[in-house]
Amino acid sequence: MNEKKLQEIKDYISQTSETSKIYLGCDSTAYLRNKQRMVDYYWVVVVHINGRNGCRIFGDRMTEPDYSKDKKKPLYRLMTEVQKVAELYMHLEESIGDREVEIHLDLNPSSKHASNLIVDQAIGYIKGTCNVVPLIKPD
Repeated sequence: MNEKKLQEIKDYISQTSETSKIYLGCDSTAYLRNKQRMVDYYWVVVVHINGRNGCRIFGDRMTEPDYSKDKKKPLYRLMTEVQKVAELYMHLEESIGDREVEIHLDLNPSSKHASNLIVDQAIGYIKGTCNVVPLIKPD
């Protein structure tokens, strides 16, 4: 993650009131580039000013090779999203302080979706590393 951008986010959060709310998330897109499977990971931080006065949105993209064995079941890629949002939270944790924080995971508990296979694992990972109960679809 870009240290300069992280510092900008930390500085901004530190300047907001304790009633501001912080929302974190990560998503990804897999694709082929020069016959190699790649993934763009997009992370976002939303600072909801005073919990009611608009927001400021920060985000970035990281590109990495895709190591998922089955592109129809992108479990490795989805767990990497979870790991990246946890890492983002840990970088910002001190600046967040006592502000309300939500971590949103792009996972669907319905058996119709491959992401349901890692919902429990992902929730446990976020609870264990961040001490936050994450939200999943449809929340």
